[in-house]
Amino acid sequence: MDNIALARLLDETASLLEIDGADVFRVRSYRRAAETVEQQTIQLATLLAPDADPKLLLAIPGIGKGMAANLRDLVDTGTMPLREELLTKYRATMLDLLRLPGMGPKTVALVWSALQVSNMDELEAAAKAGQLNELPRMGEKFTTKLLKGIEDYRKNSSRFRIDVAREFAERISALILAFPGIETVTPAGSLRRGRETVGDLDLLATGPACEPDVVAAAVQHVATLPLIDNLLARGQNKVTFTLRNNLQVDVRLLPRVSYGAAMQYFTGSKHHNVALRQRAIKRGLTLSEYALVRLEDNKIIASETEEAIYNALDLAYIPPELRENNGEIEAAAASFSGAATGGLPKLITLADIRGDVHMHTTETDGTASIREMAEAAIARGRKYIAITDHSKNLAMTNGMDDARALAHAARVRQVNAEMEGRIHIFTGVEVDILAEGELDLEDATLAQLDIVVASVHSRFDQPKEVITARIIRAIENPYVRILGHPTGRKLLKRDAYAVDVEAVCRRAAELGVAVEHNAAPARTDLSDANLRLAKSLGCRISMNTDAHATGEMDYMEDGIVQLRRAWLTADDVVNTAATAEEFLGRLRKRS
Repeated sequence: MDNIALARLLDETASLLEIDGADVFRVRSYRRAAETVEQQTIQLATLLAPDADPKLLLAIPGIGKGMAANLRDLVDTGTMPLREELLTKYRATMLDLLRLPGMGPKTVALVWSALQVSNMDELEAAAKAGQLNELPRMGEKFTTKLLKGIEDYRKNSSRFRIDVAREFAERISALILAFPGIETVTPAGSLRRGRETVGDLDLLATGPACEPDVVAAAVQHVATLPLIDNLLARGQNKVTFTLRNNLQVDVRLLPRVSYGAAMQYFTGSKHHNVALRQRAIKRGLTLSEYALVRLEDNKIIASETEEAIYNALDLAYIPPELRENNGEIEAAAASFSGAATGGLPKLITLADIRGDVHMHTTETDGTASIREMAEAAIARGRKYIAITDHSKNLAMTNGMDDARALAHAARVRQVNAEMEGRIHIFTGVEVDILAEGELDLEDATLAQLDIVVASVHSRFDQPKEVITARIIRAIENPYVRILGHPTGRKLLKRDAYAVDVEAVCRRAAELGVAVEHNAAPARTDLSDANLRLAKSLGCRISMNTDAHATGEMDYMEDGIVQLRRAWLTADDVVNTAATAEEFLGRLRKRS
């Protein structure tokens, strides 16, 4: 059993304990152990082997003797006594209910004790019958939200966020690469194109062990990977399986000679590939996953690299993020011919980013201090950051009132001075946009801060015209410089609110307010389509991580992919400015 499976079982046990009303510290110990196990680079099963030194496992923080015994049971039997006891008392399907809005452990326990509801279908039936309205802390509003949550869960349960898919791709690739003679494993499909969610994984492997005459041994290796939950198919050079979270994975083992053609073919998209094959036919060629071939004599024109295939079709190389049949083929043709206009853009890269101006510290709901966030930003090559902790309306985050915001700004300025020019730290705030469009802090306070990010965190249910007017009123405040996560969505969890993105972006462009691409994978907001819209309307765009911990600053890598999908260049993004002074010059001017 691998670390992912061990962590999942420990985390599920913690959830079952919560449903059972267990002591909070006991629950927390299982949560902490799950996080620790998942983060280990060595497979803990090896530390539980009969000949392993038991001290090595106990040396891992969060793993005491009791938890070590639990891990041993899980590795040896696939379960443990406490988990079996809880599953006998409750039902495994109750864990699915925890993924629904408003269904925390106490609520799940309540509907079980009152109605014996233990799965999604039973919960939906109870909600539609009005049975939940009679329970404490529930009512018609809760039921309506819950039914929408069930609908969304069923719609999205077969899809995975790009960061989750990438993590599994990396883990699977590492296991595949352990086989001698497999030299590279590369993601293809929607993951390589950077789609914000992924339905399945395509992995292409190559190397001497993938040549046709010897590939059988490599196929056997892939078909017996420890992560596999269900082996679906096994062919001469392909293995298909699902993981324990139902993510389907297709692994193809390919000879070097056809690797480029396979990468192009399996990266897609379908519409891009259809257009490319039609272009090939017009030139007397045929394009497949094996090669670009001339029809008249069956001669291979290109196969080893994608660049060679595109060039043979009179196209410049098209980056994977653009392969959606949204005009990229025409642009690549213009670039290949040397046309002065209409060619492919020089897409933004991570190296172009100089600053990150939306992040949180321990002053509100972050986990690191001002200085720790600054040092982490320096380590990532940033030249400036803004500390933008929450305002008071977001009570759950310990948001700041006016006095605290100003005191916090003074501490930011002090730390900035102590950095001695290694990085510039702007004062700032993420101020709530209230229900009528007013802001959560006084103008006199906002006027003293460098960066004011205005965001909606409540009343997502307002009608389109109301929430659109609300946001426009907020950005008309002269101190707002950035509109944070403009549509409020949470990928696979919460739809965007019904805002008129075009109207908001048009007004933001007129005012000089930057619209944010929030790079946190849970948000990815604005979407790639809305980013293209924003650019077309002349909007300034700011990409930020909304980091609540130092490691979350790496979300910038996810954001870059979405900006590239939107055809954006470094010139389109305000925080590519080389210096703090230049960055401020790109923002809305203060009166």
